[in-house]
Amino acid sequence: MSERVRAFQGIHNFRDYGGYAGRDGQLRQGVLWRSGQHGGATPDDLAGVADLGIATVIDLRGDSERRTMPCQRHDGFDGLVLFAPGETAGSELAPHEEAGRGIATAEEARAAMTRLYQNMPYRDVLVRSLTLYFEALATRDGPSLLHCLAGKDRTGLAVALLHRLLGVHEDDVMADYLLTNTAGDPQARIAAASGSIRERYGAQITDEAIVALMGVEAVYLDAATRAIGERFGSTERYAEDVLGVDATRREALRAQLIA
Repeated sequence: MSERVRAFQGIHNFRDYGGYAGRDGQLRQGVLWRSGQHGGATPDDLAGVADLGIATVIDLRGDSERRTMPCQRHDGFDGLVLFAPGETAGSELAPHEEAGRGIATAEEARAAMTRLYQNMPYRDVLVRSLTLYFEALATRDGPSLLHCLAGKDRTGLAVALLHRLLGVHEDDVMADYLLTNTAGDPQARIAAASGSIRERYGAQITDEAIVALMGVEAVYLDAATRAIGERFGSTERYAEDVLGVDATRREALRAQLIA
């Protein structure tokens, strides 16, 4: 799994989520990239991103996050940047920041994150963002980059949905999701957020709670999966009814992304 990860100094959690075996063949490598935000990218980071030839960026952050932390792009970047206007997390905060409200312990943090994931597939602006994501993957050529603020919750849900639609084995779906916890420099990623979380909510939040907020756990993604299953029965039906990914679009995704 570590071979998927690109080590950047100011961009966290940057990695390739292609290459897995799907229902009809292997997902292409070098065309599906995911990460956190690029506001802190160094010149070397931007040069490394430039080498990937990214043609489409899908930004799952909300308006407030984009204003606070605008992403840097390398000189000559001429790709298309897609986002849905509004607040994808339901407020001006990223999901992990929103989950930090009123909690102190790791147990409370895990419970808050689990509740957040139960609602995430149905947040209006995020739904519009995910619709743009699947449309772009089905219709645009060239490598794409999917990101949110930390590249783990909204991005993690989107990637899991794509993997399942393409028939990636559940073990690989979860392994890719959990790779957030070890990709790149997770300690630096956690440290980058801990100050703002404590500044917003107070010093009573323990270090263990910060880790639970800034990491990912199987129970988080499982909560979103159950919420989709309870209402729609399957990822395919959710994707079709909510995101517009019908049989024609699924076939276009396979044509674009399966080697």
